[in-house]
Amino acid sequence: MKVVLIGHGGHSKVISDIIRPIPELQIIGYLDNKYEVKQVINNVILGPVKAAKEIKDAHGNVKFIIAIGDNRTRKLIAEQLNFLSTDYISLAHQSASISPSVTIGYGSVIMPQAVVNSDAIIGNHCILNSCSVVEHDSILEDFVHICPNTTIAGTVKLGQGTFVGSGATVIPNKIIGEWSTIGAGATVIDHLPENCLAVGTPAKVKRKEKVNAG
Repeated sequence: MKVVLIGHGGHSKVISDIIRPIPELQIIGYLDNKYEVKQVINNVILGPVKAAKEIKDAHGNVKFIIAIGDNRTRKLIAEQLNFLSTDYISLAHQSASISPSVTIGYGSVIMPQAVVNSDAIIGNHCILNSCSVVEHDSILEDFVHICPNTTIAGTVKLGQGTFVGSGATVIPNKIIGEWSTIGAGATVIDHLPENCLAVGTPAKVKRKEKVNAG
């Protein structure tokens, strides 16, 4: 199966490393708006994001993944492309531990040594970064990004677009409003509203519209 990564930066490097050991997958291109025109270098397509539709039409068996860490940018690109769910691929590193009862949406990526336990639900276009933990019955809505070494305890709900910084913890049974940012190393012990920034241990809320930078 041919795969095209949308985004050609640091995050796409890690996703490329997940793909390369899988024999049935072949990376054929990287699309990023730093490229003004479509070109082929060493049999790899490089071009702007808008070239995705042309590539989709030209290659019958091609899947896409939005390889960009910024949550709002992933959502914007997904909306602009307006592809079907079947046009995207979800990926998990071979070292990740994922319960068979987990549900994973399209376009999501689970990085090395991440753990996802029983009956967790992972939405579309999510990123579970290296060594992160999502415990049983938790829900990550679309476009969530949890950074390395984060711990999402049992029965937590992360609203759409939530960003959880490295080493942060959310204790059980908490609801995090959409497009909120939890700072690195924070410990969340209360529900959080949408569009907020929460930092510290215990985490304290600083309200600010659209603080999430993904």
